[in-house]
Amino acid sequence: MLPMREHTDQPPQEQEKIAAMKLELAGMSADSGIKFPSELSGGMVKRAALARALALDPRILFLDEPTSDLDPPTASGIDALIVQLNQSLGLTVVIVTHDLTTLFTVCRRVAMLVDKKITVDTMDKLMRSDHPWIHEFLHGPRAQGAMTARKQSHGIR
Repeated sequence: MLPMREHTDQPPQEQEKIAAMKLELAGMSADSGIKFPSELSGGMVKRAALARALALDPRILFLDEPTSDLDPPTASGIDALIVQLNQSLGLTVVIVTHDLTTLFTVCRRVAMLVDKKITVDTMDKLMRSDHPWIHEFLHGPRAQGAMTARKQSHGIR
């Protein structure tokens, strides 16, 4: 409720209702809002942060390494949640990530900083880049598992 307390004049009961709704939207039970961060798993901490970010109904959501420090199944759940929020709420989501699975499964357009220049394009076009660093980043050994995840999440065979 902190963002609402700081930035709105809504009565506390209304703030509580909105907070419960945002927690549920982020995949948490409404009663988890009374827990301390130390009582939540890593994935639930990330979901609580998403709920807090959604509290004021933003049009743009900025996420910095949303899947860092999470096990692969939990990270996949966060990726799916980001896609769901993007589609259902019409949010623009800007993600800073080094997680190749998130990059391949969530992102439509990607900006890469290479040689002090920013290259922005779709994943499909970046995959065909002839720049050595971009090619290695998107086709190297670590990218292979991420590509498999992308194919599975998009039904590509």
